Amino acid sequence: MAKNPSLKRSLGLWSIVGLGLGYMTPTVVFDTFGIVSQQTDGVVPLAYIVALCVMLFTAISYGKMTQIFPSAGSAYTYTRETMSPGMGFIVGWASLLDYLLLPMVNALIIRIYFASLFPDVPAWIWVVIYVAIVTGINVWSMGKTSNFNMILVVYEILLIGVFVLLAWMKLSQGMGQGTIFTAQPLFHDDVQLSAVFTGATVVAFSFIGFDAITMYTEEAVDQKTVPKAIFLTVLIGGAIFFVGGYFAQALFPDVSHFQVTDDTLPEIALYTGGEVFKLIFLSGAFAATAASGLASHASVSRLLYVMGRNGVLPNKLFGYVHPRFRTPAFNVILVGAVSLLAIGPDLELISAVINFGALIAFTFVNLSVIAYFIVKKKRYKTAQDIFKYLIMPLIGAGLTGILWFFLHKDAFIGGVVWVAIGFIYMLIITGFFRRRIPDMGSDDEAG
Repeated sequence: MAKNPSLKRSLGLWSIVGLGLGYMTPTVVFDTFGIVSQQTDGVVPLAYIVALCVMLFTAISYGKMTQIFPSAGSAYTYTRETMSPGMGFIVGWASLLDYLLLPMVNALIIRIYFASLFPDVPAWIWVVIYVAIVTGINVWSMGKTSNFNMILVVYEILLIGVFVLLAWMKLSQGMGQGTIFTAQPLFHDDVQLSAVFTGATVVAFSFIGFDAITMYTEEAVDQKTVPKAIFLTVLIGGAIFFVGGYFAQALFPDVSHFQVTDDTLPEIALYTGGEVFKLIFLSGAFAATAASGLASHASVSRLLYVMGRNGVLPNKLFGYVHPRFRTPAFNVILVGAVSLLAIGPDLELISAVINFGALIAFTFVNLSVIAYFIVKKKRYKTAQDIFKYLIMPLIGAGLTGILWFFLHKDAFIGGVVWVAIGFIYMLIITGFFRRRIPDMGSDDEAG
């Protein structure tokens, strides 16, 4: 019997880092600046430092697990293999809230952008065009997806660099704090720790995307580069967020300059560089959203592929790899179809529910390190092992717990309902646990 086609290994280290950064959308620091500045009493960059610390511990856990289980399934695979197939399924199902809905949110943002520029054109047209392009590129080639994504990411990072230069000039001329180097964006007398943590819960989700890198493990030219790519993505993304947040906060110590605080990117660009720079910077926001759309679309397609390959979802459809393009074509098209729902009304609640799925994944990746190394492999006989495989993931899980505490109530309720649906589905496919959830076989790994 001929072996089923596998995913194509075509991604180098920086291609994977680019996909992670594209998923994270670096320009989001300017979109959320007004909200976070209000929440933190004017210390946005400090909130990003706190969030970066949380994400680094979880990133280290992802790096450890992807070395042990070099599969495209991410938190789903790690939980499945270290705890139980049932728990793995629930984690994978919950993660779909993050992975499956984010491409739809990107399509919604694109719709909003184009509708504001061309109000006379029906908004649904932009959704259809955008989804068709992103779906087509993802079906065509993972390499092409990576190349397009890299171009967009480089473009938006260059624009952020231009913003920093313009902000430097404005600060030198006396705008805002009136000085380039100041501690005010990081700490001042009115700052309260609880307010900083509240802001950190918002900006932490700017980092969502580094975890999706593990979805590309089976398409990495050298799978050993994936842990490095995870760490680099978090560090580079965190540095961009911090620098952008610092200069924005130095220029705008409070939000009194802004007419609209829910999305301050256009006004930040306007006050920093004028009308022309505003239009150019908005083009960077378009590029950032498109890059995130490409990366998130590719990631969820791989998660569905692994779940289908394992037989948790119907294998004929979800486990299918196109023989020519070597991509999970059915899943890519399915994600595109779901993204078309962005034609409909406001997706504020759905956007909030994404956070629930991400926190489920972050929590269980940290716990899977403990389950594998401490419980299964008995790696607790030296101080070094205890630190690496117990203390560090416990810190990661604990810091993630802080984010759970500040999770939006509607997001929690929506997430619990989604998990309940997944549990019912699991009862059906196992005949109320009379049958096992399909295990990974030796043929599952991609060549």
